[in-house]
Amino acid sequence: MNDAGSPALTKAEWKQVGLGKAHESARLHVLGQADYTDDIAEVRGTLHAALGLSGKAHARILDIDFTDVLASRGVRAVLTAKDIPGTNDCGPIIHDDPILADGLVQYIGQPIFVVVADSHDLARRAAKKAKVSYEELPAILTPQAARAAGSYVLPPMRLTRGDAETAFERAPLRVKGELYVGGQEQFYLEGQISYAIPQENDGMLVLCSTQHPSEMQHVVAHALGLHSHNVVVECRRMGGGFGGKESQSALWAAAASIAAKRLGRAVKLRADRDDDMMVTGKRHCFHYLYEVGYDDAGRILAAKVDMVSRAGYSADLSGPVATRAICHFDNTYYLSDCDIRAVAGKTNTQSNTAFRGFGGPQGAIAIEYIIDEIARNLGKDALDIRKLNFYDKIDRNVTPYGQPVVDNVIHELVGELEQTSEYRARRQAIQAYNATSPVLKKGLALTPVKFGIAFNVTHLNQAGALVHVYVDGSILVNHGGTEMGQGVNTKVMQVVAHELGVDLTRVRIAATNTSKVANTSATAASTGADLNGKAAQDAARQIRDRLAAFAAKQYGGAVEDVRFVADTVFANGHEVPFGELVAKAYLSRVQLWSDGFYATPNLHWDPKTMTGNPFFYFAYGAAVAEVVIDTLTGEWKLLRADALYDAGNSLNPAIDIGQVEGAFIQGMGWLTTEELWWNAQGKLMTHAPSTYKIPGVSDCPDAFTVKLFNNRNVADSIHRSKAVGEPPLLLPFSVFLALRDAISAVGDHKVNPPLRAPATSEAILDAVSFVEQAVREKAA
Repeated sequence: MNDAGSPALTKAEWKQVGLGKAHESARLHVLGQADYTDDIAEVRGTLHAALGLSGKAHARILDIDFTDVLASRGVRAVLTAKDIPGTNDCGPIIHDDPILADGLVQYIGQPIFVVVADSHDLARRAAKKAKVSYEELPAILTPQAARAAGSYVLPPMRLTRGDAETAFERAPLRVKGELYVGGQEQFYLEGQISYAIPQENDGMLVLCSTQHPSEMQHVVAHALGLHSHNVVVECRRMGGGFGGKESQSALWAAAASIAAKRLGRAVKLRADRDDDMMVTGKRHCFHYLYEVGYDDAGRILAAKVDMVSRAGYSADLSGPVATRAICHFDNTYYLSDCDIRAVAGKTNTQSNTAFRGFGGPQGAIAIEYIIDEIARNLGKDALDIRKLNFYDKIDRNVTPYGQPVVDNVIHELVGELEQTSEYRARRQAIQAYNATSPVLKKGLALTPVKFGIAFNVTHLNQAGALVHVYVDGSILVNHGGTEMGQGVNTKVMQVVAHELGVDLTRVRIAATNTSKVANTSATAASTGADLNGKAAQDAARQIRDRLAAFAAKQYGGAVEDVRFVADTVFANGHEVPFGELVAKAYLSRVQLWSDGFYATPNLHWDPKTMTGNPFFYFAYGAAVAEVVIDTLTGEWKLLRADALYDAGNSLNPAIDIGQVEGAFIQGMGWLTTEELWWNAQGKLMTHAPSTYKIPGVSDCPDAFTVKLFNNRNVADSIHRSKAVGEPPLLLPFSVFLALRDAISAVGDHKVNPPLRAPATSEAILDAVSFVEQAVREKAA
């Protein structure tokens, strides 16, 4: 302490945010001591449930014979739609998603009934014994077929700016084509699970692996015909979510609760991996028809795209996904005259849902594919075409939906990555390598990212928190976010510790619980730390202000001069340990707990015109990928990846870098190996780890460099940080387009390979064959 009685270490110097702190559950994860829903001790008399699933893609149910099911060992009950006491619906927006099919099945794997038995195994075995008679109906299985049939779950969407038709007429050059990008299974390590425990006076406690406890509360209450206050939903942590537990955990929560209510016993419903993949929705696959007009330099003058997604049999979150795809088609590029359309195709497949990126990746990949094509047509480096079309900071700085881009750092970020990755030198080296290598071909690509942060729906951008300071100076925090491994709890703890001037070890996070913080939004849209961090900061600040007022009263001096630093309170020349001040404040009846609230400001959106200010800010990034392919087998390898990501003033650089690394590999899997395949009857054949290939350790590059861009958020986010959940999933566009670059080397970059995603070995061989055939035709 100095002579004036102020702390030698100032508040500006001492901090608990911006540090690479370990994940709050890391030790528990490593030791196997972290409790997930299935680890919670079962109450006496717990029963187990399993779902009976449809064997047809589209059919009427004529009859179900449960004789063998009911005769099976350990079976206590079989429940169908008629046994639901309330509403048979778990749709998050539109009520078109039954908990249990009632007379009509719309995809193979749709739940029809629930079997409740003494054990998980007995319930699953019994459920297989039901005999279901169907009257089959015509089925639509692909987004292209949905477009042709005019089969949609929602009305078409359209965003226009300027006069695209006139701009096309003036454009000297055009590129026109189509692209298919497949979906993706969330493949969380912990499958869907809910454990419903009846409580007194019509209460129901639901322990659920979910990203959205409040929505589970609403769905369960409606299904049971109760009020929300009868239902408490709790989630301590998930073993991964990635969007697959935002809305689709509702089916499992509702089915378990219906069974528990009916039998008056606790019921656990845990999905087997095959059943989980057969029942639940995935990332939406997209089919695109595009046309772009451009000039001799490569500047885009006009753009049209018509996107159709595979929504599945119900709407789920397909509307918001399509909206975000439309709002991310521009990515980092200024589009003066454009016509962007999207429809959600109704198909007889699983109802697709949220997945990390939530339509943003599907929107942005189309423009990146198109720019790659323009560059090849002009014989130029795609990076130069990208830079030419970037948003600027003067007049080309408003998105097609009307939001000004006021925080643009893409020029500086890409410039830094271009230098540190030695992009130009490597481009020359690869050109020389390919010239002497007839079978193996290398490819290189640098792709940028601009990603909007906020929920599409304005009212969801709110959060609450509770902070309790106990008499011993320890702190308990409860907020509305859910932890799925991404570190939101760690970041919120750091925010609270920093606000109260205490070490992080004083702070503990409680399980997310709807009886503690009400009406929460999903932990999604990359807003978990932004919203809940601000709400917790608000609560902690109120407590700090009360303690500061008490300290000034006790020791003299001005309230504003009281400092909370390093577990010590400095007031008018006095140094008081934090715990000591808290104890004295308690004896003086100072309130030591507080609620906090935050609503993201300056957001508005008109869904009719598709214009407004839907995002609080933009996160930026870029990545360089170098690959090699075998043109005889289609095999490939990622040799090196360099990524630079804008996390603003990072709350926790260690966690954020880990998130970027994980997102890059997950996005790479989506675009290269993770192929979803339905057979002609509409059955998902890739429904297990044996048939669905996610990236492994061997798929990671030997050289993988991830850095955070030095940038302070322009928006007043939590400590001027930026979100890091979804945006980096777009970074591996660089891998996909590096593969396309390597394939095009077969034809000396004179032919645009029609590469589909995922770029499996088969897709790569198809594209190589196309290039080779085009070369032969030109030679002839």
